[in-house]
Amino acid sequence: MATIDSNTGDTSESLFIGKGEQSAWLTLGLANRHGLVTGATGTGKTVSLQVMAEGFARAGVPVFAADIKGDLSGISEAGEAKDFILKRAKDMALTFQPDQFSTVFWDVFGEQGHPVRATVSEMGPLLLSRMMDLNDVQEGVLNIAFRVADEQHLLLLDMKDLRAILSFVGEHAAELTTQYGNVSKQSVGSILRQLLVLENQGADKFFGEPALDLKDFMRTDRDGRGMVNILVADKLMQNPRLYATFLLWMLSELFEQLPEVGDPPKPKLVFFFDEAHLLFNDAPKALMDKIEQVVRLIRSKGVGVYFVTQNPIDVPDKVLAQLGNRVQHALRAFTPRDQKAVAAAAQTFRPNPKLNTAQVITELGKGEALVSFLEGNGTPSIVERIMVRPPSARIGPITPEERKAILAASPVKGKYDTAIDSESAYEILQKRVTDTAATADAPQGGVLGQLGSIVGTIFGTNTPRGKLSTGQVIARDVTRSVTNKVVGGVVADLGKSLGGSVGSSVGRAIVRGALGSLLRR
Repeated sequence: MATIDSNTGDTSESLFIGKGEQSAWLTLGLANRHGLVTGATGTGKTVSLQVMAEGFARAGVPVFAADIKGDLSGISEAGEAKDFILKRAKDMALTFQPDQFSTVFWDVFGEQGHPVRATVSEMGPLLLSRMMDLNDVQEGVLNIAFRVADEQHLLLLDMKDLRAILSFVGEHAAELTTQYGNVSKQSVGSILRQLLVLENQGADKFFGEPALDLKDFMRTDRDGRGMVNILVADKLMQNPRLYATFLLWMLSELFEQLPEVGDPPKPKLVFFFDEAHLLFNDAPKALMDKIEQVVRLIRSKGVGVYFVTQNPIDVPDKVLAQLGNRVQHALRAFTPRDQKAVAAAAQTFRPNPKLNTAQVITELGKGEALVSFLEGNGTPSIVERIMVRPPSARIGPITPEERKAILAASPVKGKYDTAIDSESAYEILQKRVTDTAATADAPQGGVLGQLGSIVGTIFGTNTPRGKLSTGQVIARDVTRSVTNKVVGGVVADLGKSLGGSVGSSVGRAIVRGALGSLLRR
């Protein structure tokens, strides 16, 4: 049997989560089979999340977690030996040892952590449509815009690139319709309005460069412990759709970039998705299929995904079936929906003859939970009632001064802090407009055309009627009487030099094209 650490209760193969009649261990080799942490507000979900995150970090597994209220930031500072913590540790035969964990703070808005950015191309039309709540027609137009950008080699990096390509599609709607299907200017206008809403919510700070390198989430510190990456999400949660889409994008990127590893001895990364119900609310079928695919297949990339939410019924059945490790805190059964949630939660556990699971769920105290972790060949253990072990790090938020010090010592300091504006779709399309305007303004008609312009300026033939000087009027009349003779002589000479009927034809064409307006006066 593996040696048990007297301070943490962990072994080299498993994490100690808590104890009741039986001790509860989460097996590292099965931690990439995903999990679910549920319970009503104030029942201890955040502490359970912190205990699991600490255990993974000690085992050398990097962690990513969204911090909605700021409470999880305390993992970066040493815990305090308070009386209730010492008592709980003693009850579990543990020796409480304060600890802290290497932490990197991230913030989409760049205010309380390093900025997190993605390019528009990386996000893709499906997730952007979800973010902007587009209908099917508008989503189709957005897909056309991405297709046009690809075919014309236009990089879509930030919001102004996306706006530029949409404007381009709107201006060329008639010709694009024959190739890609109906493109209405009304749909383009609606998408542009939704982009404005996103910008007002701060999404323009998320799109751009330098884009996030997911390898920076998968670091270990000098002691071999996994880095704890915390996304500061208090402000981000003011736009729940942006929050959910952002985290789904991260999962999708991990799925696409990481190689297949099967079932490793421990995960390569553990991802905690707090307020997970936001991911599934009103999600269209195409997006739900994408979520299910990512959750089902990312396990083989060595990534464990743990959804944190209030009720198990917040998670669709197809996704719920993929979540093998369960931690259930108290639920209150005051309404029919609450009672349905309790019944659903009870049914997801492997029954324990000694427990009335549905009843116990409503009786759990703060810090207590029902747990069932995968064991052996991947089958769930019978449900057990436990008291969750105390965290080793601080419980609660850190101070602004402590956060500032952590950011100053961050291993990615300076890498993402300054935005880069590379040449992309916006700049290229602007240059095309400028070049087109310059070509249009250039003198036309060659030498004779320029000669006609000069003559017109001298004699007033290019001046609006009614604005000629007396001298110009006289010159104009003289010019009209002799122009045919002069020009006819020039053309005749030119015709002779070119030879025969060809010269005469060229001469007549030049007269019609270059000086036609002059001769018609």
